[in-house]
Amino acid sequence: MSTGIWILIVIVALLAGLAIGFFAARRYMEKYIRENPPINEDQLRMMMMQMGQRPSEKKLRQMMNSMKQQQSEK
Repeated sequence: MSTGIWILIVIVALLAGLAIGFFAARRYMEKYIRENPPINEDQLRMMMMQMGQRPSEKKLRQMMNSMKQQQSEK
């Protein structure tokens, strides 16, 4: 086997591995974020209290729904 073909095979295998790895990692992260949202109601309540706001249940639910809606649109 000539050296040129050997180098071509290595480069093609490297590019295929990079592409497959990228898409696999992307799919894994999308699934992880869908199953484990970055923020929940307790965290949101704590943030609002730290900002000096007194969060009502209605306002918390509205904010959570808007965050879920934005996440589902992407």
